[in-house]
Amino acid sequence: MSVCSIRSIVIVGGGTAGWMAAAALARVLGPTYKVTLVESEQIGTVGVGEATVPHIKAFNNLLGLNEAEFVRQTQGTFKLGIEFVDWRRKGASYLHGFGTEIGHRLGLLPFHQYWIKAHRAGWAKPLGAYTLNTVAAPMNRFMTSARDVPAQSPLANIAYAYHFDAALYARLLRTYSEQRGVRRIEGIVEQVSQHPESGDVQSLRLQDGTVIAGDLFIDCSGFRGLLIEQTLHTGYHDYTHWLPCDRALAVPCEKVGPPTPYTRATARQAGWQWRIALQHRTGNGYVYSSAHISEDQAAATLLANLDGKALGDPRPLRFTTGRRKLCWNKNVVALGLASGFMEPLESTSIHLIQSGISKLLELFPREGISQVLVQRYNDRLAFEFERIRDFLVLHYHATERDDTGFWRQCRDMAIPAELQSTLELFGDSGRFYRNGDEMFAEISWVQVMVGQGIMPASYHPLVDQVPEADLKAFLASVEKTIDHCAQAMPGHQQFIDRYCAAPPLGTAAA
Repeated sequence: MSVCSIRSIVIVGGGTAGWMAAAALARVLGPTYKVTLVESEQIGTVGVGEATVPHIKAFNNLLGLNEAEFVRQTQGTFKLGIEFVDWRRKGASYLHGFGTEIGHRLGLLPFHQYWIKAHRAGWAKPLGAYTLNTVAAPMNRFMTSARDVPAQSPLANIAYAYHFDAALYARLLRTYSEQRGVRRIEGIVEQVSQHPESGDVQSLRLQDGTVIAGDLFIDCSGFRGLLIEQTLHTGYHDYTHWLPCDRALAVPCEKVGPPTPYTRATARQAGWQWRIALQHRTGNGYVYSSAHISEDQAAATLLANLDGKALGDPRPLRFTTGRRKLCWNKNVVALGLASGFMEPLESTSIHLIQSGISKLLELFPREGISQVLVQRYNDRLAFEFERIRDFLVLHYHATERDDTGFWRQCRDMAIPAELQSTLELFGDSGRFYRNGDEMFAEISWVQVMVGQGIMPASYHPLVDQVPEADLKAFLASVEKTIDHCAQAMPGHQQFIDRYCAAPPLGTAAA
């Protein structure tokens, strides 16, 4: 354990990760700690239009951000879930909707156990008919949780996230951070000095000769991992065997029609295409495997499948899906792309930044750096990366597609043992058990497994204790309630216009 106290924290790199870290540290640690962020306008960030998961509301609440102002300043829209098109097979689609449960529990069992029996008997609606988000999203309806309805109403607890411009979010957080004492230094790091015995990072020297010393360093330098990898040589766990996409092209296009309250992920020849509707434009991208398609072919596919006119040329990104062997090594904590990369299929990028920050604050040492705390931090981040990895692999592996080499490879590949166990258990009798505090809960796993065509061979025996007439009435009641609530919601655009419409282009940053 290091004997020196941590009082000076240096963040290397801005962007979403750097400024999220700066804002949270300034808010939680207060003026006792000195927080400095080093970034250069000469070094671009990866930020494009971002989709998120509901966890981000907790982060914004921690900062005390006003939701309407946040959405307004980031050209944001709202998100009830993700639509997956052509993943199971061409022509098939389903929605992974946010929420706490499908339908509602009956007795000891979750709703989907009863649905399995009804589905096998041939008289159940598709699973998406029994969850508010998956009914409201295709109708382009949205609202935040209502306060004037009974607590048991689906309208009383609506789970949602956001789409927003990541660069504008970083700008908002920069202003927030600087107002709370974070010092920003413009410059490019030229040299990193380490302690001759411990190997801890001691200081950074910028190209202009400025030297910045610190006790704890947070690496938000993106894929290159200036401190965590280039300096400390931490190593990397490569997930390409399970997640073969290693390239992406991103391009915004003109907004056409009202924004949809969901992200769309459409399976393509060698990967998938995202669509994220913001207030002022639509973000698009093609995540693909370079072993199965060329960049020119991917660009042509992307540009041919936009809603509106492209607002630039597709911007290429290269990545290796995986994570650092240690996210906290010596006195360096890696966040964002410096810690690892999980492709954005389930919008987990910003969540992993948020999770790294929250765990750092939970395990923040009182004096010096305790290896016990460092080990627990690394164990928890490794667990989170691996369970997200398995959830993403599920989408690729559970497919009937065999029309391209890419999809045949995904369908036939060996998968992680934990995922194999999860699929076998669900396939047997519809059972799913959440693993610790993993990010995705039962509602997410069940929706995706069913959506990808994994239908249980049977169901829990307690389901048979409910008479068939009562079971039919139960499902019909849930469906009717969900439909009634969805019909009561305003249109997504209508809600934005009333609550958080962004200024027209030209009067605010775009």
